[in-house]
Order: sequence, then C-alpha cells, then structure tokens
Amino acid sequence: MEISSVLLSNKAIRVISEVTSREKATVYVVGGYVRDMVMKRKTKDIDILVIGSGIEIAEKVAAEIKGATLNVFKSFGTAQVKFELPSDTEPDKMLTYELEFVGARKESYNRGSRKPIVENGNLEDDLNRRDFTINTLVASLMLENFGEIIDRFEGILDIEYKILRTPLDPDITFSDDPLRMMRAIRFASQLGFTIEAKTLEAISRNASRLEIVSTERITDEFNKILLSETPSVGLWLMEKTGLMNYYMPELLHLKGSEYVDGKGHKDNFSHTLQVVDKIRTTTDNIWLIWTALLHDIGKPATRMFQKGTGWTFHGHEIVGSKMASPLFKRLRLPLGEPLKYLRKLISLHLRPAALTEEIITDSAVRRLLFEAGDDINDLMLLAEADITSKNKEKVTRYLTNFAILREKLQEVEENDRIRNWQPPVSGEEIMQVFSIPPCKTVGDLKNAVREAILNGEIKNDPAEAWKFIIRLAGESGLSPKENLPPFNKIETQ
Repeated sequence: MEISSVLLSNKAIRVISEVTSREKATVYVVGGYVRDMVMKRKTKDIDILVIGSGIEIAEKVAAEIKGATLNVFKSFGTAQVKFELPSDTEPDKMLTYELEFVGARKESYNRGSRKPIVENGNLEDDLNRRDFTINTLVASLMLENFGEIIDRFEGILDIEYKILRTPLDPDITFSDDPLRMMRAIRFASQLGFTIEAKTLEAISRNASRLEIVSTERITDEFNKILLSETPSVGLWLMEKTGLMNYYMPELLHLKGSEYVDGKGHKDNFSHTLQVVDKIRTTTDNIWLIWTALLHDIGKPATRMFQKGTGWTFHGHEIVGSKMASPLFKRLRLPLGEPLKYLRKLISLHLRPAALTEEIITDSAVRRLLFEAGDDINDLMLLAEADITSKNKEKVTRYLTNFAILREKLQEVEENDRIRNWQPPVSGEEIMQVFSIPPCKTVGDLKNAVREAILNGEIKNDPAEAWKFIIRLAGESGLSPKENLPPFNKIETQ
C-alpha cells in the first residue's frame, strides 16, 4: 500500500504538510491513524507529533484554515484544531476534522500517581512512552520523505501477526499508566488481536493498579469493549487477568455451576457472555448491550435448591433490576433514561418466554405491550438472545414461538393501540363529571378502566371508557352531573 497517497487524500494532512514545509519543522502523524492506514481501516483520530512545540505548529495550522477553532492546553503541551473542509469527492459535503498536536516528550512516574513528570524529548523518547508497538508507527509529513513510515518496534509485523505487546517492559508500561491494561483488552476485542503472553501476564500482575484510575475512564474503555464485534473476547480477558475484580465483581458472582443431588445449574457467567455476543449481532445500542450484560445479575442472590425441583432463581429479574441502580451510580453511568430503560427490560426479560409456554391470550399480550411500550422490540431481541441452550430442538421451538408472539404483538397493537398507552379518560375529567375533589376514588376508577382495557372487557376508546366508569361509579353511589362535557357527549343508555 502506498502510504503517501493515502495521506495526500486527506485535506487536513495536506494543510499540515504545507505548514511543515514552510516552517521547516519536523512533524509526523502518529499512532492510531498510521496503524489504521496500515490495516486499511477507517479512522477519525489524527494525532500530530512535533519535534519541538506542538502548540506553535497547531497555531500556524489554525491560522491557515478559515473558521478553524484552536484549543490550547499549555499545562499538557498539547493543542487541538477543529475545522471543516469541503470533501474532494463531494464539494457540497463538509468534513469535520479534529487534530491533536503534541510536542515530543519523555515521561517518568512516581509509583503512587498516574500523573507523569513530563519533559521535552526526541522522537525515540516519545515512541518509548507509547502503549503498544502497533501505536508506535509514525509517518513523516516533511516533503523530503513524505509518507515514509518509521517503525522502531516492528509494529507493522505485529499488525501482520495480530499481536499486542508493549514497546518496553510491560510491567513498567502498565504500572505507569494502568488504563493501558484496559486498552490492551479493548484492542484485542476490537481488532481481533492476541495479547502476547508476557504482556498478558503483566496485566494480571498489575491488575490492582486499576484502582488508581478514574472510574469514568475505565467505563469509557469498557463501553468500547461492549461495542466490539465480539464483546466476550474482552470480557473473558478481564475475568482471566483479574481486571473484572476491580471494575465489576458482581459479574464474577455468576461464575460456576453448583451441584446438589446430582442436579446442577448452568454457569451463568458463560451464559451471560453468550447473550451479550448474540445481542451485539442485532444492535449497536449500548444500553441494550448493557441490559444483556446485567439481565441475570440478580441470580446469585436468588439461587435456591428445592428437593424434587432442583435449582431455582425466583424473582431474579426484580432483584437484578434493583441492583442496576447502585451499580450504574458506582460505574459513573447515566442515571436518567438509560437506567430506566435497562431496569424495565431486566424486570420484563422473562415475560416473552413465559408467554410462549402457554396459550398466548390477547390480554397477556396487551399487558406486555402496556409495560414495554416503545421498547417492546428491544425486549424481544433480548428474549431471543437469552436462548443459549445446546439443545437445538429446544432453541428452534422457542424461536418459532417468539415469531408467533411477534405476530400477535403486532396484531393486538394495531387493534388496541396499547403501546405507550394514554388513559382515554383523565383524572381531571372524572373529578369534573362527578363533581368530586382529588381522592382515592378517582385513582380507583382510572385503574379500573386500565384493567378493563387490558383484559379486553372494553375497547381503548373514550366513549366505552365513560360507559364503564359511569356504571362502576353508580355501584358506589356516584352520579354524574348533567350537561357537563364530556359527559353530555356520551350515550349512557
């Protein structure tokens, strides 16, 4: 592959090269951008390494581009330039670029801190401090050797053989910046690489160092693992190296299969990882993937052995839903809609399978639609992914029944409009019609209407709802006021 032609195809790189030439500076594109060029992968990250002041070159590049935004971080010796340029192939389309400029530096660390002591350095110093050999590749942006790759640590060979290893002693690399251990596992999961044995052993030895890294940064890497093509690769590696102990030990409580009287239950950790892999083939919704990861998290707390029955996990969906809140808080995950969505799906995840084990009634389908709302399709995807049995006949039976349930859900929704159901009669209207203040009776009447609709006794329609309310209220001695909307529009006889 001709690296120079790939570089020249990027307008941002062309601008930097022109500035580099004029300023007679020594400038390289480094790290992930070069790695992905070699791997023929698309990438948005462009990191620019300057021998000297990265900030000065960033300022000059920003001055060359109309509308460019420059952000300087003097304490870190870095700068970011953000701008838009027209596409070469589609002039009407604007492409957004974010460039990170940094001067070459060398770093040293104190054992108790992740904050390095930073000094100016040369190219070799800068490459020595990088995490993995595949990220030590640099490509020249100087005219005299434009596009030439410098590969001090045989990173190209490691890309070819799909190997992850550190350029220097992995114990030092990981102790200095423990987040690199998570990055190693993320790259293995994302790229399908194998972590070299020496490097993997060093992760296990240094796993406890993860405790000094901010939870937000670990969670960011963890989310990237979940969004990789096969998340279980990274999740198994976190378990094997001990990193999971320091991030989410609750998952490890799912491990193992206990036997009593010759009866055992499945290893719920392995099962969970299978579910996560299956759900990932159907979605890139990170919160649905998180739901798959935590759907059985309540099983260890509800596990019981009953003679004649075997192992049970009654109520684990409710316990798991409750466990999600403190877990999300601890892992610095959003506590708003994503958590609400996840808790709802965990609490409902057994319902589709339970429905398929009996005659599927319209009433049961209405209730499922009512409770799941717009998330019904995601719930069905989760339920389908949850079938991991090795018994092919059993799997086929469940998936066939799920297909029937999907048809029934669609049919009932079209007829009854239950999804995201809104009461056909409001509490304010009930108070107005019967001339009563806010009280328990109002809530009871609204609940009775909802149950009647879900049970199929009346249609999801205001007229039928009012007939039902007036009849029910009359049994309690309540009479509607005459000629008061909307009552005067309802046929009561």
